[in-house]
Amino acid sequence: MPKGRLFPLSRDELVESLAILRSVRERKLDELEIPQKPLDLLAQQMVACVACQEWDEQALYELMRAAYPYRDLSREEFDDVLQMLAEGFSTRRGRRAALVHHDAVNHRLRARRGTALTALTSGGAIPDNADYRVLLEPGETLVGTVNEDFAIESMAGEIFQLGNASWRILQINSGTVRVEDARGQPPTIPFWLGEAPGRTPELSRAVSSLRLEIEKKLMEPPEPGESGSGEAERRVANWLKGEPGLSEAGARQLAEYFASAYRALGVVPTQDKLVLERFFDESGGMQLVIHSPFGIRLNRAWGLALRKRFCRSFNFELQAAATDEAIVLSLGTQHSFPLQDVFAYLSSKTVRELLVQALLDAPMFAIRWRWNASRALALPRQRGGHKVPAPLQRMESENLLAAVFPDQLACLENIAGDRVVPHHPLVQQTIEDCLTEAMDINGLIQLLQRIESGAIQCLGLDLPEPSPLAHEILNAKPYAFLDNAPLEERRTQAVYTRRAGDPSTGGDLGMLDLAAINKVCQEALPRATNPDELHEALLLLGGLTEEEARNLAGSSVEWLDSLSAEMRAGRLAAPRIFWVAAERLSMMQAVYPGCGVAPRLIAPSSERAPRWERADAVRELVRGRIEVTGPITAEALKDFFRLTLSDIQGALLALEGEGFVLRGKFRPDAVETEWCDRRLLARIHRLTINKLRAEIEPVSIAVFSAFLAGLAKSGYGTSHRWSRGCRSCAGAAGRV
Repeated sequence: MPKGRLFPLSRDELVESLAILRSVRERKLDELEIPQKPLDLLAQQMVACVACQEWDEQALYELMRAAYPYRDLSREEFDDVLQMLAEGFSTRRGRRAALVHHDAVNHRLRARRGTALTALTSGGAIPDNADYRVLLEPGETLVGTVNEDFAIESMAGEIFQLGNASWRILQINSGTVRVEDARGQPPTIPFWLGEAPGRTPELSRAVSSLRLEIEKKLMEPPEPGESGSGEAERRVANWLKGEPGLSEAGARQLAEYFASAYRALGVVPTQDKLVLERFFDESGGMQLVIHSPFGIRLNRAWGLALRKRFCRSFNFELQAAATDEAIVLSLGTQHSFPLQDVFAYLSSKTVRELLVQALLDAPMFAIRWRWNASRALALPRQRGGHKVPAPLQRMESENLLAAVFPDQLACLENIAGDRVVPHHPLVQQTIEDCLTEAMDINGLIQLLQRIESGAIQCLGLDLPEPSPLAHEILNAKPYAFLDNAPLEERRTQAVYTRRAGDPSTGGDLGMLDLAAINKVCQEALPRATNPDELHEALLLLGGLTEEEARNLAGSSVEWLDSLSAEMRAGRLAAPRIFWVAAERLSMMQAVYPGCGVAPRLIAPSSERAPRWERADAVRELVRGRIEVTGPITAEALKDFFRLTLSDIQGALLALEGEGFVLRGKFRPDAVETEWCDRRLLARIHRLTINKLRAEIEPVSIAVFSAFLAGLAKSGYGTSHRWSRGCRSCAGAAGRV
């Protein structure tokens, strides 16, 4: 009886393993998709046929169509591949990779000199990897292979493990690592970088179904005698224990995982319920996580397309990563937008063209171009009886790409608009492989269509720190990265995730602390200790009411009179009386046209030169006010400035487009949408997190010593009664 064991390395892998076992018991299979008419392999087969004998064009075309994957091969596609094989590639070093003589008059195909040798030594559908061979000296016995990056980073004398033995490096040559037996000395462990197939759509649906069942269990009303989320967690754990193959410890871990996620998000994300969460990191930037359990192929496509859309909208290259369960986009300080709008950033009608432009900059394109060129025999795998070294093959691949698709390697400053993709068989095949093998463009289009039709529930949440479901994507491995930034430079490294897994505190994960909000609002208000500082406050806020001026400092009335006497400030007779600085007079009169000021002020010449547009003046007035108020609604701003709601909303939207403000419901009792300065909101998040960290912070040595002393005293001597000892111990614990 065949057996298999699954070793999950994370909680998400544990969920996936459980879904695999359920699918096996239900006798479900993954669907195998045969690649349809790959043009690179078509070129290889055509060369192999022509190398053996002379062929008629039509006869060779019919032979190729007789194979099932090429049953829909068009004559135009066949002719394009034939032209590529007959004409080769024009490079600055001359024409190369022309393998077939094409008699276009008589429609005959014959092999060129060396074609048969190329077909024999460079054929095959499995692409070459860049692994280095490990040879044991003396004798050159093959021990195995190591990754190219590991070999390059190693030095002679280092010891590493391969198989069940350790080896000392003697010499590193091109493509070869020569070693000797290290005789059991402590080794390092080599690493390999590769690309594994993503999770299939069938397994992703099974994972989503399992999540949905767990959510239903968490939502069940408590039975008589049950109370609190702990009972729901135990109920889920007991249900999971009934799943064959899952241990009791695994059931408890999954129950805790999803219960804490449910408390943080309010739902468990599935394929019919997508959740987008946004939170600050320690650097002041923000992380955007989309929980979408569709598998890495679809998530990679969605993440790349979103990254390209953000780049075009904000003129900023984002770091991004995608796994089977989620997507993360690392936002800068200039990004500000409504969360719900992210789900509408992409259109099912244009996402394919956008994704093509995005993948041209991704590492996957260059890798698959090299694979396809090698399979099409445009890049020989062997030359002169020796294997072409991987670095040299990469260079030749890049040179070939520059000849066929120069815009792909061109300086973007010299390209206006989108890059034009040439109509070349290998370029088209490489793009198709990226869209359908590395990614799932068809699945992404169907997903966007469902979002547009409202068939999928989309939720957006602002959290002070990441939910438990976001932990794995924040600590994703390099294979998940959608950009070229290395691991040590990832913005996700600045995210604090220590507390989010604590089930006892997960219920308030989505709430900002009201005391932190009030503290930041108090600290943001300017304080004045002399007339100049009061003048600075007038410049910052644009205008101060009489009450606000009195609250700034005890002597503010005298200072205002002093500024008024110096013609540096005056009282503006607007719908609401404001004290304004002379430098802000032009702006305030643009907001409130026709309003006079007493005493009569003259704005400095530097401030009179630019003529204020009213919309710009309102925006700057709102900017100054929101910098010191903390979370505030548009209605409150309207009432304060005595302006129309459309004026205030237009100013807030403009500030949001700059990344200056963020919208949301930040106060625990908020009903309307609030707006907050990004810098103040980051401080509120930090204070909230600091308070939560303090709740689990270890006590000091002095307090712990006092506890131990009380504990020792409780059991010292026979004259102490047991009850007195308990009271003493309880008192020490209370002081801790």
